[in-house]
Order: sequence, then C-alpha cells, then structure tokens
Amino acid sequence: MKVYVLMVLWAMAHLSSPGYSLRALRRTTGGRRGSTGLTGQDANGVPLRRSKRGWMWNQFFLLEEYTGTDLQYVGKLHSDADRGDGSVRYVLNGEGAGTLFKIDEKSGDIHATKRLDREEKAYYILHAKAVNRFTNEALEGESEFIIKIHDINDNEPRFTKDPYMARVPEMSDIGTSVIQVTATDADDATYGNSARVVYSILEGQPYFSVDPDTGLIKTALPGMDREVKENYQVVIQAKDMAGQMGGLSGTTTVSITLSDVNDNPPRFTKTLYEFRVPESTELGSVVGLIRAMDADIGENAEMDYRIIGSDGPGMFDITTNRSTQDGVIVLRKPLDYERKRQYSLRVQVENVHINPRFFSMGPFRDEATIKIIVEDVDEPPVFERASYVMEVKEDAARNTVIGSVSASDPDDKNSLVRYSIDRRTDMDRVFNIHAGNGSVFILRELDREENAWHNISVIATEFNNPRQISRVPVYIRVLDVNDNAPTFATNYETFVCENARANQVIQTVSATDPDEPLGGHRFFFSLAQEAAGKANFSVRDNKDNTAGILTRRNSYNSLQKSIYHVPVVISDGEFPMQSSTNTLTIRVCTCDREGNMKLCNTEALTARAGLSTGALVAILLCVIILLMIVVLFAALRRQRKKEPLIISKEDVRDNVVSYNDEGGGEEDTQAFDIGTLRNPEAIEESKQRRDIVPETFYPPVRRPVLPPTRDNNGDVRDFINQRLQDNDSDPTAPPYDSLATYAYEGNGSVAESLSSLESVTTEGDQDYNYLSEWGPRFKKLADMYGGDDSDRDS
Repeated sequence: MKVYVLMVLWAMAHLSSPGYSLRALRRTTGGRRGSTGLTGQDANGVPLRRSKRGWMWNQFFLLEEYTGTDLQYVGKLHSDADRGDGSVRYVLNGEGAGTLFKIDEKSGDIHATKRLDREEKAYYILHAKAVNRFTNEALEGESEFIIKIHDINDNEPRFTKDPYMARVPEMSDIGTSVIQVTATDADDATYGNSARVVYSILEGQPYFSVDPDTGLIKTALPGMDREVKENYQVVIQAKDMAGQMGGLSGTTTVSITLSDVNDNPPRFTKTLYEFRVPESTELGSVVGLIRAMDADIGENAEMDYRIIGSDGPGMFDITTNRSTQDGVIVLRKPLDYERKRQYSLRVQVENVHINPRFFSMGPFRDEATIKIIVEDVDEPPVFERASYVMEVKEDAARNTVIGSVSASDPDDKNSLVRYSIDRRTDMDRVFNIHAGNGSVFILRELDREENAWHNISVIATEFNNPRQISRVPVYIRVLDVNDNAPTFATNYETFVCENARANQVIQTVSATDPDEPLGGHRFFFSLAQEAAGKANFSVRDNKDNTAGILTRRNSYNSLQKSIYHVPVVISDGEFPMQSSTNTLTIRVCTCDREGNMKLCNTEALTARAGLSTGALVAILLCVIILLMIVVLFAALRRQRKKEPLIISKEDVRDNVVSYNDEGGGEEDTQAFDIGTLRNPEAIEESKQRRDIVPETFYPPVRRPVLPPTRDNNGDVRDFINQRLQDNDSDPTAPPYDSLATYAYEGNGSVAESLSSLESVTTEGDQDYNYLSEWGPRFKKLADMYGGDDSDRDS
C-alpha cells in the first residue's frame, strides 16, 4: 500500500519539575513515492535516475494515563491517492479499533478515546487501508502498524510478602544474614528509572541493616541476647526512581525472632536442700525433687544430675525428669533410723548440649548439697532369719519341742514380742508355739507317709502395739521312722500247670514300702513258718528285692485242688524290723507242652479274665438297682391311669375325695375363722360347716370354756385335746377320716430360747477349760477351745 504517514513524534521536554511531565512532539515527513531525479550517468553515458521513496512509520507512541480533556492525538494516515477532494476514506482495523482508537475517515487523524494503562497492555497492533468513498475500491493495500504505550511512573513498588518471618541465632556476629526481601515495580524497567527500586530501613536500627540494592537484611549489632529481648519488628521501604525524590515507595514488616543458643549455664536456686523421709519408705520411692534454673530453652536447657559425693554410698540415686528437667532423688537401699539418722549428698548439674563457642563464658555446671533426715517409724518385729527349717521324727510324742523362732522390735523402745501361728497355714492344728519364747512344739501325732513337709507361718506381734505384726515361713520336715511293713507291689495271682515240674519258677514277686530309709530298701522274702512243712510251693529270695515262687513237686491235679494260697513273709532290713505276710493265689490249669494255659476251672477263668468276686457282686447290685427303678417307674405309670375311687353317686362306701378347688386367699373370711387359731379361748356357739349341707335339727354342741392361764392362752396339749373332743362329738362331721391341722404355737418352754443372738459376743468372755472335765467324748471340743491363749489368738 502506498500511504504517506504523517506522524507527530513526542519527545521528552524536561525533567526539572518535581512531578516531571512528558511532552511528545510529532513532525510530518513524506514525499511522492515513485518520483525520479537525475543523479548522473553510467559508464555508457546513460543518465542514472533515483526514485524518491515515500516514508512510512510502522510505530506510533502514546503516553499512558492521559489526563487531558480533549482526545489524545496519536498520528495521521495519508495516501498519495488522496487529492483532498474527499474521495478517499480511511479505514482502521485491529486491536482496539473503533473502541480505544478512532480515525477520521476523511483526514486520517487517529485519536485515543480512553485513558490507557501500559501495565494492562503495552502495545496494540492495528491495520489501516484507504478505499474509494464512492466505489469502496481499495486505493492502497492494507498496512500494519503498532501503537506502543509510553510508560510513566504510576506504580509504587510492592513486596512479595507482608509480613516476613525470620529467625537468627542470638549472639550472632555483625553482618550475619537474616532474610532477603524483594519488591517489584509494575512500571517499564527498560525505560527510565520508574522500575528501579532502592531498599532502606525505617524501623529496626541499630539492630539490623538492609542492603539498598538486594534487600538482604543483616545484623548490625553484636551480642543480641534472646534472654533480654527475643522479638524484633523491622520496617523496610522500597522506593523507585532509584530512591530519588518524587519516586513512589512501598513498605513491609519483617518479624525477626532470636533463636536460642546455649549461652547460659544451669544454676541451683539454693546451695543446700533438705528433705525428710520416714524409715519405712519403700525402695524405689521418690525422696525429693531439686531443680536448677537455665535461662535457655529447648535442648539448650536440658540438664543431667549426678551424685558426686555421699556419706551413704549406694543409698540414693538421682535421675533427670526430661519433661520438667527436675532432679529426682530415689531411694535404693532400706533406711534404718536406729542405724543412721541423716545422710548428706553432693549433687552436680550440667548441660547436656554444650556449645564450644561459649566455653569462655564459664563452666556450664553447678553444685549443691542435699541433706536427708530419716524419721523414726514404729516398725513391726524383725525375725532373725528370713525363713526357718525344722526337723522332727514322725514318732515324736506330743508337746515335743522341734525348734524355735526369734524376733525383736527394731525400735529404740524394744517392745516385747508375742508369737502365734497363722491357723490358715495349720488348719489341722498339728503345731503350736509358745507365745513368749517362740518354741514350736507338736500337738498331734505325725505321719511322714501322709505329709512329709509342713509349711506354717509364724506371726510376731508387738506387745504394746498389736497392729505391728510380721510373719516368717517355717518349713517342718518330718523324718522317716521305720513304722511300715513291706507288702506285695501289686495283687499277684498266677497259675501252675498240671504237668509242671519241680523247682519250676511260676511267678516273680516284688515288694513296696512307704518308708524311705537312707540306704534304700532291702527286702527279705520267705515262706511263712506255718506253711513250710506241708508246702506245695517254695519261695526263693533273689537278693534284689524280688523273689521267685517255685513248685516243689512234678504234677498238680485241678480236680483234687484247684486253688493254692501261698503265704509269703516280707521283711525289711531297718530298725525296728517290720514284716508282713502276703498271700499269693495260685490256680491249677491245664497247659500244653510249652507251658501255655489251655483250660482252667470256672473260678480260675473268671480270675484270669480280671474279674474278682467283689467286682461280680458290684455288677450284680447295679443290675438289681436298675431293675427296681424300672419296676417303680412302671408302677407309677399304672397308678396314674387308675380310675377314680368314686365311680357313681350311688357308691356310698368310704372313699378318699380330692378337692382341687382353690380358696379365696386372705380376703376369704367365710371358709374358716382365723380367730380361733389365734385365740384358743374363743367360743363359737353356732358356726355352720361349709363342706356339708347344714342340718338344722342337730343342736349345736356347747364347748366348755378353758380356765384362764397366766397369759390368757391355753397349753398346746389342752388345746389339741379340746379340738379332738369337739371333732369326736360333732354329729355334722364327715363320715370319713380327715386330717385337722392346727397352726398354733405354744406359750414357750422352760428351756428358754435356743437362739445365739442373746449369747455373749466375744470368745474371750467364755472359759472353756471345763470341757476337759466332761470325759473323752468332749475331748475334741476341749482341744479346739481349751488351748492356751497364743493358740486361740492366732
């Protein structure tokens, strides 16, 4: 498109005023494109010609934020085809055409209709063309140009955060970096100083400083102590125009916190701590708490306590409570007021995390003295031993002393001690103890085979304060005495073959003895003396606590004798020697050549099957009982199915009639008169029965009045006789036997009340020594209630 553009250029006029302004000056240039002019000749002498170009500007500049009243002039479009006769019409298209930018169709002048903001849009691309007003034919091709918005300083710097949060260690050196702040300016950074920001500090001196170009905040004062001041508020300003006058500015607040470092040692608040603790304090209990103060916080205030000196080594220990940083003093060994009444400890506290940078500030530890005073407590008696073991032979006589226990009061007053046995550990009252000297003796005969050990508990009680008690276990071993005879190890039953030969072993027997000799058992077997002369069998002692039963002849006949009973004497080798005679049952059976049993008599077969006579009797009794139960059950079922006794109304024989009707309860006062039962002297003149039809022709029976007694009540026997006489003489009574129940209680008994509610309440009020004078039948009661005081109290 051949278009001559008339452009007015605006230039900067001056910058001297405080709020400097921009003035744009545009000048118009142009020429006829395509015109020629002579420039000389070429080598051939041909004259050279230069074509004149028409200047075309592809950019317009427009000042933002225009505040004038007239439309802001942008520039002018002109075409070579425009002769000024109004035949050319200029058309503008593109961004903002018709809205932001308006063109004069005749003159080609372009104006801005609104205030423009470069920060919203920095440039606009438009297209212009010239057309014939009458034919709309394009006189020039479409041309593109740009309108750029010229920046002015209309935006102040803005920080990216507000407020800033920062931390810096206390006691930091000068120049320690804290945080960097950043401010941005929306103005054009490529044009002038409108977007050039300079930082300065408004509040926070002399503690901090800021780099004017980078915005880096640093410490400006050494030795800032968190324990003195922890938080600081710093105000930073960002100003454009390189900080010159007339520039716009923005501010932000930086909250700076001094973080803790371990620059303070722990210190005890006192040099001497004193605690009191009872001597009865249990091991592991806390005796007291101590605390050292540290101005630091967090891990910098963590401390460790330890004992560096003590006049009671190992008595106490100290630990650190990590949540409170307290020193916890703990008891490790038992206290005894009578042995030591005061302890002194030297305790040291030290920081766990020490910063080597602050070693010069002194040792990060402290020391203190702890005084612990032991308080006296009334303690229970203390036994000389933790447990006692006593031995007694099982044949020891009653009241034999088997040992003694000893306890004493550990307190200074040294109270007397009274001994007793905890009867919950000696329910059978086998043992007793002397209340004064602690001697243990037996009350009943012992049997080691029944109980080889007895475990009892002895109680020691202070005489002046019975609530102070202590216990000690006493283990009593019953020593063995050879008081049991040996017997067969089991119930032996064997057989002998009819074709047996002499001296053939048919059974090996062994023995058992509940006694336990120190050297082990040694049993001796022999045939009983009364059977030695006519014996059919012999006994051979194997010398190993077993014996063999041998035949003494070559053959036996089951028809002549089917069962033999061999008496075997077993004795032990202890003192005093004990022996017993045991019977071995031998049955005669038919055997094969190898000695295997083939046939025995019925009794022998039964025995070999493992069923003794007692077992057969038990089985028979069970069968009989089952049969009786079945028969009884069948009889009960038949009885339920029987017809009632009264078959018809004509049956006038005596019958038992069952009445299944229910009475009216307590409110039914017509069935009977309860007053008669309550008052035997009450006389009912004309009471009619309810169980039969009243007969008016029978005169009422006069009942004699009983003589009054001392308490206006008759004796039970007289009462029953009177009622019996009334029923016997009553003509209206039923013609069959009936049961009359009289719910009447007598006036009392000469034996008085048998209730235990009015008896004495304490066992100590009774003297049961008279029970021993009542004879052997009351000996058990005399042993239970007639013992000495220590036995009963325990």
